[in-house]
Amino acid sequence: MQRKTALITGVSRTVGIGAGIARALAADGWDLVLNYWQAYDARMPWGLQPDGVGELTTELEAAGARVWAFPADLADPSAVERLMARIAEEAGPLTGVVLSHSESVDSGILDTSLESFDRHFAVNTRASWQLVAAFARQAPDDGGAIVALTSDHTAFNLPYGASKGALDRIVIAAARELGGQGISANVLNPGPVDTGWMDEVTGTELTALQPGGRLGTSEDVAPTVAFLLSPGGRWVSGQLIKADGGFSA
Repeated sequence: MQRKTALITGVSRTVGIGAGIARALAADGWDLVLNYWQAYDARMPWGLQPDGVGELTTELEAAGARVWAFPADLADPSAVERLMARIAEEAGPLTGVVLSHSESVDSGILDTSLESFDRHFAVNTRASWQLVAAFARQAPDDGGAIVALTSDHTAFNLPYGASKGALDRIVIAAARELGGQGISANVLNPGPVDTGWMDEVTGTELTALQPGGRLGTSEDVAPTVAFLLSPGGRWVSGQLIKADGGFSA
């Protein structure tokens, strides 16, 4: 039986939603292409994990997956084209794509800079549209599946929340426009998952809002993504799904 290959973006550390999704897909028999950009981690509060990609690759290969790991700065307009060309050459056609990358720097209406606003939309919105389009152009005859991670953030996280809102519309449009190719497309909101960005006060406040009394983890989110990429999940399309432990209820 021919194995299927999925691209997961934003996977540069052994912790994080992307890494959890990669583990779940490897367990389901997928081969994986991991995209990462460690310069982003280096300027974020959680910092750089220099060996994170290598450690995760070793773990996934031990689980039976073939793994390719390619860096790409998705703020660069030409990055997606180069990334997809390398994937086609080394890994072959993709059947699934999971958009878990992001630019996320807190700021509000009055203190967001033009540079920050443009970078958020370049990474979270433009690159995601480019990836969706490139995926559709190379999709096999039986189609494939797209899952993009989104957020409800709005106030005091303006460029992140606004760019994710635009992402939602792109992916839902993809469900309609690409459905004839057998491609499903969904947006998944995981709610608050602490992958290193929460301080103690934030973690305490958000935990208090969770019906189950705990924050979500990447392992909580990953099975929903794996289902949406599976044959049984492909009938679900054009949806904004909340897998957040009841946080949004």
